[in-house]
Amino acid sequence: MQDERKLRVLQAIIEDYIATHEPVGSRVLAERHDLGVSPATIRNDMAALENEGFLEQPHTSAGRIPTALGYRLFVDQLSTVKPLSAAEQRAIMKFLDGAADLDDVMSRTTKVLSQLTKQAAIVQYPSLSKTAIRHVELVRVTDRKILMVLVTEAGRVEQRYLDCPAEIADNEVSEIRHKLNAALVGVYLSDFQKQRQNIAAAFPDGDRDFANLIMDVLVELSDREEEERVVIGGTANLARYATDYQSMIRPVLEALEEQVVLLRLIGEAVAPDISVKIGIENPTGLESAAVVTSGYQIGDHTVARLGVVGPTHMDYPTTMGAVLAVSSYVGSILAGK
Repeated sequence: MQDERKLRVLQAIIEDYIATHEPVGSRVLAERHDLGVSPATIRNDMAALENEGFLEQPHTSAGRIPTALGYRLFVDQLSTVKPLSAAEQRAIMKFLDGAADLDDVMSRTTKVLSQLTKQAAIVQYPSLSKTAIRHVELVRVTDRKILMVLVTEAGRVEQRYLDCPAEIADNEVSEIRHKLNAALVGVYLSDFQKQRQNIAAAFPDGDRDFANLIMDVLVELSDREEEERVVIGGTANLARYATDYQSMIRPVLEALEEQVVLLRLIGEAVAPDISVKIGIENPTGLESAAVVTSGYQIGDHTVARLGVVGPTHMDYPTTMGAVLAVSSYVGSILAGK
């Protein structure tokens, strides 16, 4: 079918352009790819693809390069992504498993993802509201001041100093800690307010004021938007595209400096599936950039996203495979921390 042949021509052009970053001509395509047709037929297909918006010709005498629409069709037609080798998989697991804490996991994840894809990597911290409580620790600082430490199942730690409504003894702190953990461990902060009344009822009248003080802090944590944090790494990889500085690198670097923009780039943590945004599909309007992201899970819950940002002529099969693999490993590592 003619459309199938045109799709093969488009795929061949994209593969060559990703490899060389140079416009691709019909004669080169005929030599490098077994398309089964003459250069003249390939030229006709290229002209048709250009008329349909999938290719463009940067100069009159030059070959064609893909447009954002062409990359979109190419990605949509991918039946598989390029899997990581067994050696790469083992190296990633060993590297991430050696992390000391959550901050180290996030730092190592950006490093390994940027190295695998040769792009800039973005990793979002696990959302407080989407992770369950693992432990609540109470430390008596003075007779009327307590340090509360909240630890989530993802290893995220939040600390707050609390002023007690009355003097409190060590044995009272221990008893309240025990009751808090019995009531709160396994509860998701996003569901906490629904269960607050039942949790408060587990405390005797004498302890209820202090218990409510702690639960006010948990409500504040569950409602916070600014708690969403991201880390970036591998921005130096973009220096490989120095010839595209004004059109691609500068806008991307400016976007990577803004926390809010980063969160919009990687999207909300709604599913572990791969997402590819190309050109104007990006919510930040980076027309010359592509963003590949995936959610990572702890158990059955997607708690955050990670991904990479690079030029539209990135190696999509390899990049998508790496993002999917790393997101799976991060979830597994955090679940075991």
